[in-house]
Amino acid sequence: MSDRELIAILRGIQPSEAVDVANALVDAGFSRIEVPLNSPDPITSISKMVDALGDKALIGAGTVLNIDQVEAVAATGAKLIVSPNTNAAVIERTRTLGLLSYPGVMTPTECFAAIDAGATGLKLFPADLVGAAGVKAFRAVLPAEMKLYAVGGVANDNLGQWREAGVTGFGIGSSLYKAGRTVDEVHAIAKEIVAAYDQL
Repeated sequence: MSDRELIAILRGIQPSEAVDVANALVDAGFSRIEVPLNSPDPITSISKMVDALGDKALIGAGTVLNIDQVEAVAATGAKLIVSPNTNAAVIERTRTLGLLSYPGVMTPTECFAAIDAGATGLKLFPADLVGAAGVKAFRAVLPAEMKLYAVGGVANDNLGQWREAGVTGFGIGSSLYKAGRTVDEVHAIAKEIVAAYDQL
């Protein structure tokens, strides 16, 4: 399994294409895949991906807002819980179930609340509103070992700017996958992102 700190965000994916798209992403070098829960029948997509690729990638859910959703995702065998917000109960339940927790943060207060609740890493969202200057300020106070992922406004042509500012990894959504994009198109874009990442 790749150790690249890249999370593919597949908002809007259909269960019928889930495995093919996930295979394309893994082939390109991704090893973390998130299906937002506001996608069509997301639990089915996640289950299919776990069954097909659970040994090759960390599969999980995004836009996870409550404990019931955490438990539904955990029941599929998925390992990854990503949220747009910081909810201590969601983080704590995620960690109790042995899953990885990446809550959304946008302020230092949220960062430390998430860390105190047991977050595995922090999802800076929307990163493009915080900007590189904001990331540098966060890094000045965050524990050095705490991973910080930029999500929102991230693409293969600006990974270096984010990394220089202090970001550990990246969640990449619409610049990688949009509903209607073909598997071949996703594969080609994923390879470009991986190549850009590998040059950091």
